[in-house]
Amino acid sequence: MPEIVIAERAGVGADGHPRPTEDHVVVLDNAVLVLDGATSSDPSQPPGGWYAERLARRLADDLHTAPEADLTEILTSAIARVTSENGLRPQQSPSSTVAAVRWLDDRVDALVLADSPVVGFGNFGVDVVSDDRLAGLRRRGMLQTGADVRRRRNAHDGFWVAEADPGAAAHAVRRSWERSKVEAVLLASDGVSIGVDQYALFDWREVLAITRADGPDAVLDAVRTAEKQDPDGERWPRPKRHDDQALVLVDFSPGRIQGLP
Repeated sequence: MPEIVIAERAGVGADGHPRPTEDHVVVLDNAVLVLDGATSSDPSQPPGGWYAERLARRLADDLHTAPEADLTEILTSAIARVTSENGLRPQQSPSSTVAAVRWLDDRVDALVLADSPVVGFGNFGVDVVSDDRLAGLRRRGMLQTGADVRRRRNAHDGFWVAEADPGAAAHAVRRSWERSKVEAVLLASDGVSIGVDQYALFDWREVLAITRADGPDAVLDAVRTAEKQDPDGERWPRPKRHDDQALVLVDFSPGRIQGLP
């Protein structure tokens, strides 16, 4: 059983006021899940955290029942069940990212849907499993309004996310590594990965080193400190001053592979 350490912290809403986190972390016997519910601008919809919590619970139940099942099939089924049980409709429902890591005797599997990355470390180097379709649309200014987001969500010219469309699971990014070659895996919501991808505070090797030396909260602290120094988003434009944060380290064999922190 690997060593697992977790840090979570709530951000603020679009109005700048504190509210409960919409990130959800689940630890199972042979898997870890991180889901980041999307903040909705439509008050008629349930919040993203509501959806993420229900999808996380369904994924956990299904993985407990079938711990070696294909991750895409598990996610497809979970989305379908949550959609049916709650009467959700595509393009008119809350949504969530999904990051999953599952370890078996011979391999470690990763799945990423939308912008919560998984990062593997081993004698293969550093392997970032990420889905950059959403970020690419943002960079091109194609998600300016709620209508833009709805039109591009789960569309072939847009991005894919867990919502009320089970077919989105087929568009997840997948990776498998030989278990004997894996030293550690990080899972992060975008409130943490932004420190690497946008703020350039550190790279993923440094995130691993900081997490091992000082704990994952030290990484969250560094991201929050940077945001406090840019409170109005002038240096780093962003929809919220502070996003929810979740960071998980799954440490299979600390210090076993030479060259890693």
